[in-house]
Amino acid sequence: MNAVEPEKTHVTKELKYDRPLTACRFDPTGKYAFTGAEDNFVVRWDLESGAATKLEGHDSWVRAFAFSPSDERVFTGGYDGRILSWSATAEKPAPALKLDAHSGWVRALAVSLDGSRLASCGNDNLVKLWDTADGKLISELRGHESHVYNLAFHPFDGSLVSCDLKGNAKHWDVSTGSVTREFTYTALHVYDKTFRADIGGARGMAFSRDGKQLALSGITNCTNAFAGIGNPAVLVLDWETGKLAVQYEGKEKINGVAWGVRQHPDGFWIGLSGGGGGGWLYFWKDTTAEEFAKIKLPDSGRDFDLHPDSIRVAIAHPDKNLRICELRAKPT
Repeated sequence: MNAVEPEKTHVTKELKYDRPLTACRFDPTGKYAFTGAEDNFVVRWDLESGAATKLEGHDSWVRAFAFSPSDERVFTGGYDGRILSWSATAEKPAPALKLDAHSGWVRALAVSLDGSRLASCGNDNLVKLWDTADGKLISELRGHESHVYNLAFHPFDGSLVSCDLKGNAKHWDVSTGSVTREFTYTALHVYDKTFRADIGGARGMAFSRDGKQLALSGITNCTNAFAGIGNPAVLVLDWETGKLAVQYEGKEKINGVAWGVRQHPDGFWIGLSGGGGGGWLYFWKDTTAEEFAKIKLPDSGRDFDLHPDSIRVAIAHPDKNLRICELRAKPT
């Protein structure tokens, strides 16, 4: 892997769509990026040629993606409550599975290490496990009392963690469907008495590569739920104890939400902020609460992903662009 210099991150490619983008993910091969938008399509982008292929099947915006590690399938979840599966590489992909999965939004998807199970969560307060081969429901995991915003499989032991709107996280034994541990992270939730509304939740979630830490991203210090006035934050947790190791924020209190988080192989964490303060990529490391670098983006960000080469990131923007950035200096 080539050396990266986060403070020299720059945009290398802009792929223009005709609607504002909502989400993005690289496929495991790194050849394609997939996006959701404010229409009913998933779009597959060839990163070399820039060619766009529309995948038709959802009846709403698409926000959730997950890829199978054992084959070339991508699973997508929409605001229509449905999950579809597709061949990620077919010339003209068509849905292979169509699941009426949740009442309300499908917020997040994750595939197990062996590719046999798909986990989903949504606005019906449920976590569900599905057989990826035939789409049959394996189990419903109940216990959350608010919308479940995110989930992830542990990279080694196969257990599952989910986190809801109110910052309540549950660690599940997927073989029994039981909760083994529960934690609450109040920094990622507030109830706004003026608007009588909750705001918060894990807008992004990622395990560290060694499985010893879990990162949750979202909004903190929120003073206005209606306008989303608050600051982006990433909570990094010690996975063994569930205790907070460090709460990452910005040196400047920029208005926004941390919509995603990833750990780079070099050990630092990357977060995307989007909102009233514009779009920013943040870079944090170790237990230093403030960033060691941040990059202003051309527009607010809604989602991002780290490429398998660990040099590029993709960012979905409301200005209809998918931007590809490199975490290193421009070539001379």
